[in-house]
Amino acid sequence: MKDASAGGGRKQGAPSPCAACKLLRRRCSQDCVFAPYFPADEPQKFANVHKVFGASNVNKMLQELPVHQRGDAVSSMVYEANARVRDPVYGCVGAISSLQQQIDVLQAQLALAQAEVVHLRVRQNASLSNHGLSSPSPSNSGSPSSKLMGSQPKPIFDVDMTVDQASFGESMWC
Repeated sequence: MKDASAGGGRKQGAPSPCAACKLLRRRCSQDCVFAPYFPADEPQKFANVHKVFGASNVNKMLQELPVHQRGDAVSSMVYEANARVRDPVYGCVGAISSLQQQIDVLQAQLALAQAEVVHLRVRQNASLSNHGLSSPSPSNSGSPSSKLMGSQPKPIFDVDMTVDQASFGESMWC
């Protein structure tokens, strides 16, 4: 094993070479473009980037960028490389697509829940009207939550609702 003070490291007394130079089995110079972004204690970070983009391409990209933009570029390359390792076909696009599908499902569930709330309020108001009762006025109620709700009527009961999307179209307005 070589001693770092014998010239094997980046400079006198310095720790081991950066993860990139270590993986590429080359000497890590003081002006190594990889060293600030791929520390020796994170070897998998560079290994994935190297596997997806290639060390030469990463080196070229970093050389062409201003120093203040390199950190962001490395962060993006690491994210994309990790995504490509997990999903070689779609990479980041697969993750984005999955999240978009989740958003679509949640928006549909929210719309259903909001429609159900409106439906229940209409039914509640109709029920109160049929019994000769008027809707309670929020200003007459002393509870702080009713003052926060403004002009919305206070519900008589709470509803916990689970939406079954398969039967959503069939039973929504029965």
